[in-house]
Amino acid sequence: MGYGLASKMLVNLVGGCVQAKNVASGDIMWTLDGVRTVRTTVTGVTAAKARHAVEVVTDHMAFLASPDLLLFTPDGWTHAADAAGTTVAWTPARKLCRERPAIRPGYEFGYFVGATCADGTVGKNYVSLVVNEEAFAERYATALTACTGLPARLEAVTRPSGFLKRDLPGFRVRVVSSYLSDALRHYVGGDAHHLRQGFPRVVLRDIDTFNGFLDGYVEGDGCRIKAWPARMIVSANAPFLAEVARVIGARFTPRPQGISQLVVSDRWQSRGTFTPEHHPLDPPESSWVQVHEVRPRPALGTKPFTFYGYRLAPHPTFLVNGHLAREAW
Repeated sequence: MGYGLASKMLVNLVGGCVQAKNVASGDIMWTLDGVRTVRTTVTGVTAAKARHAVEVVTDHMAFLASPDLLLFTPDGWTHAADAAGTTVAWTPARKLCRERPAIRPGYEFGYFVGATCADGTVGKNYVSLVVNEEAFAERYATALTACTGLPARLEAVTRPSGFLKRDLPGFRVRVVSSYLSDALRHYVGGDAHHLRQGFPRVVLRDIDTFNGFLDGYVEGDGCRIKAWPARMIVSANAPFLAEVARVIGARFTPRPQGISQLVVSDRWQSRGTFTPEHHPLDPPESSWVQVHEVRPRPALGTKPFTFYGYRLAPHPTFLVNGHLAREAW
């Protein structure tokens, strides 16, 4: 029995996709280690001929493999021939070669997340902030670079004012990084829209990170109260403010409609309500895709299939155009 992939199926090398038959010893492949993408090296290639194959049809593609190729499901490894109706581990192949900045916790990270939650925009592959105050934009750019290493700079822009009925000058900080935008969406629960985003519990790693978050969020959607030592946060996202209130031990009564307000005392830390929590800084890069069908594919005529398998280290797995697989034991 042959093991592995049919010769023309695509596998994910670090340098790009290649057909299974073109993989050689020493090549570096992408694979998954939990929810993270990692690299593994090909230490050997085997080829075997067989008369029977299966076509595995998932949400994203169909590929031809040996019936004994193993695919990873929530219940563990299963043979490709038995995968119909299950879900298998998958990562978007087009994102494999993107830059993955090392995200560092601390005050600057918290400030960056807080300001983005208040005034930023998280796009499909970018993060940006457009504000009127140059000093705010400079602090945001400095914090972004400090916690990610990505270069950020200010741009002078104009934007329309619905109230004044004219364009106003402003400043924009914009960084193109699908990895960073995925991370921010993950922090806030998947939807980064200001009215639907959840509280990013990743900022609870330590008190410095959370203080940075408060400073960034207040600068975007708040102000200092002159009458007593406190600041005020304003937002139409009442569940978000309710979570912040629980962390700082403050009273919070959301308004049924419109803008709610939360007062953040300068002495909130003395209440002893802050409890550190550890949450990963890197976004998950794997998900599950449905296997809709597994079709038997016997060889036609006298020519058998050639299946290619790989010995790999340090991880024994590889990606079939994003789908996690390995040879049978």
